[in-house]
Amino acid sequence: MPSLFWSGKLTLPMKILVEANNLLSLLFRNANNLHAMKERVKQGYEGKFSDHVQQYDEYGYHLQNRSARIQLEGISFEGMQILDVGCGTGALACVAFENGATGVVCGDIAAFMLKMAKGKAVAVNKDYTFCQLDAEGLPYRDNSFDAVISGMTFGTLPNQKLALAEMVRVAKPGGLVCVGAHGPEHYWEAIDASFRCIKKRYILGYRLEWWPRSEEYIRRLCQRADLENIQSKRVIWRNEFENGLAAYDFFAAISSSWWYAKFPPDEIEKDSHRTREYFNRKNINIVSDDIVIAYGKKPLMRL
Repeated sequence: MPSLFWSGKLTLPMKILVEANNLLSLLFRNANNLHAMKERVKQGYEGKFSDHVQQYDEYGYHLQNRSARIQLEGISFEGMQILDVGCGTGALACVAFENGATGVVCGDIAAFMLKMAKGKAVAVNKDYTFCQLDAEGLPYRDNSFDAVISGMTFGTLPNQKLALAEMVRVAKPGGLVCVGAHGPEHYWEAIDASFRCIKKRYILGYRLEWWPRSEEYIRRLCQRADLENIQSKRVIWRNEFENGLAAYDFFAAISSSWWYAKFPPDEIEKDSHRTREYFNRKNINIVSDDIVIAYGKKPLMRL
């Protein structure tokens, strides 16, 4: 089950507020409804709660691409068939092809993300396949892929242990399993500002679907999944935007603002506009990237 308490960085007042609300979510029996959690994230990335997601690539692909290149730096996929779990609009798959992959299956829970990834794939002569899937129940047989990768998806998965176990299951013996996870400081400035500004009445008793993790946590997850030769690293950088408006537009596009699922439809745009103006008024123009990368090999079959 997902952890109840907030695992990322926040200022102390917001930390207290969020943890109190998370306790309410337990009392209201909302904290462990995994189906509802995944459905809200899925709908967010299909554009149900924010028009910003339509500009996902325009506002954020350059940073998604940067994360993908850091994650797969120095990894050869020569001649391999790859599964990309939580592919988004295809940044990680693109780098995998550059690193020698023969074919990549791009899988994501959101149809709109797959549509954008497909739109870019038609422009290149590469062996792409696309599949709408749930990371916690991959629709493939055991030992199907030479390598299984996932870039910056873990923070939105309520059962990270199961998702990693699924990745290991569908990898061939000796195959690479590589995850790029959200670190504790990932987007924390924008999250903190949004919590300050958002209309609280609509999210009372709602535990936001967001589980960033430390490098130590991800390494332990890999060890428990029986991966061998595990390597990991954490990389942090600060993105400076022209102003708070630009920072908000980036954050709203990349996050998809799925927490607005709890708002009445006629209140979403007003709250988003108010939050955007708050970003600008408070000059919130720094948004951190914090990525944790870990990879290892699936053990060879033993007699």
